[in-house]
Amino acid sequence: MPAVVSISDLSKTYRGGFQALKHINLDIQRGEILALLGPNGAGKTTLISIICGIVNPSTGAVTVDGHDIIRDYRITRSMIGLVPQELTLGAFESVWNTVSFSRGLFGKKPDPAYLEQLLRDLSLWDKRDTEIMALSGGMKRRVLIAKALSHEPSILFLDEPTAGVDVELRKDMWNLVERLRQSGVTIILTTHYIEEAESIADRVGVINHGELLVVDDKQALMHKLGKRQLAIELEQAIESIPDALAAWTLQLSEDGKQLTYTYDPHVRKNGVAELLHTLDQCGLSLKDINTSQSSLEDIFIQLVKKP
Repeated sequence: MPAVVSISDLSKTYRGGFQALKHINLDIQRGEILALLGPNGAGKTTLISIICGIVNPSTGAVTVDGHDIIRDYRITRSMIGLVPQELTLGAFESVWNTVSFSRGLFGKKPDPAYLEQLLRDLSLWDKRDTEIMALSGGMKRRVLIAKALSHEPSILFLDEPTAGVDVELRKDMWNLVERLRQSGVTIILTTHYIEEAESIADRVGVINHGELLVVDDKQALMHKLGKRQLAIELEQAIESIPDALAAWTLQLSEDGKQLTYTYDPHVRKNGVAELLHTLDQCGLSLKDINTSQSSLEDIFIQLVKKP
């Protein structure tokens, strides 16, 4: 299946010499949810802004459903909805007028029934006649989402959509995202809430210092890069790790009562059985053993900490 968004050798260098993006190559499949993770300043917003036609690339190319974002700007922009990080709304317009005007900007015919359902889905229907300036921050965020969806885009970008919003809005928004996905909308989101990416995304990409470090199915990512830890609680504390255990990379807790062994669970000979046997030979009595698997957050931290 051809990608709905195709990014080829994309780079962006700003006038001051700062290189925000470095040779990004990425294909986004139709109907998927892709989560882009990265620390502040990693290049996530720049990447989204280029695809949406807000920022011009320095080199490279982007196509949306086969259309070049520069040559076919009007076509590609009409296919895209964007929920930006910043709250950019006219203070004195009502919610209904704001969303209706946004739909009209894209040349869409009026459809009051669609807009009503959209506002109801976002718990905004009761606020339809309220001026934007009278809304709370969370309600303004809902209006931004409604604006982005007003022209029925087939691709939706969510740039940190739940930053600083309440739990109720997060729940409403993720329910809406799931319904949009079921209707065939492609969704790309950036988020600091890694647990959200882990729960709703099909694929996860990690970007740092303008480079796309990895992008893969989240389960495949955890399978390839995830580690397992074996926590061994000792009956009696020890001052140091015996020399006989030097073959394993072990960490001793400050109180001397726990040894931690980090290993790759997918390697057939990971040394766990031999480790437990050697502990017994060293005369160390075990009180308890626990294992834990790397989370997506652990993998993310591991990737962005690499030089």
